[in-house]
Amino acid sequence: MVGTIINAVTIIFCSIIGLLFKKALPQRLCETITQGMGLGIMIIGISMALKTQDIIILLVSLLFGAVIGELLNIEKQLKRLGDRLGSKMKKKDNTISQGFVTASLLFCTGSMGIMGAIENGLTGTYGILLSKSLLDGIFSIIFASTMGIGVLFSAIPVFLYQGGITLLAGSIKTLLSAGMINEMNAVGGVLIFAIGINMVKIKNLKIGNLLPAIIMPIIILWVLGLFGF
Repeated sequence: MVGTIINAVTIIFCSIIGLLFKKALPQRLCETITQGMGLGIMIIGISMALKTQDIIILLVSLLFGAVIGELLNIEKQLKRLGDRLGSKMKKKDNTISQGFVTASLLFCTGSMGIMGAIENGLTGTYGILLSKSLLDGIFSIIFASTMGIGVLFSAIPVFLYQGGITLLAGSIKTLLSAGMINEMNAVGGVLIFAIGINMVKIKNLKIGNLLPAIIMPIIILWVLGLFGF
């Protein structure tokens, strides 16, 4: 769990730094920075998505992920949690929910969190999570300076998500093949691209409802394997 703890603490610490910067930045500059970061995140997402080895698996994963996500209404639950955090702080600032959801989705999407947590659980080392912590820290500073304190609370789902994987590392590793991890990463890239779309305000996509798509490649490739494909 050491790697996950470092990751969560880094997000909190760097978010505080970003909040200190926020007071010194004019609103117009914050908006421009957010849009610039959104464009950069879109490029990251595209580069990840293009690594898919089977576009059909990616599309089917998004299809079934969307159906499951809509039935569970994950996006609404995430926003409700963000709003609850805001009410606890006696604030009605809409950016608390926005910052929490955006940062949580970005930090929990992608293969580094999964593979880093597995590495930490199986070997006790946390090199991958240290690299992820550095990246998350940079984004935390930028996001917190533009979206506010909601970004800081994204450390909670990161801790729970990666910590859970670390504790179950032995079982999870036996389920994941290199192909599954690659396709999961590609689906994560699509979701990261969608985060960028939301940040530049092209369209408000319900990314939370697409989260189940990340685990769909495991199920799809497992089923195909049973039938010898």
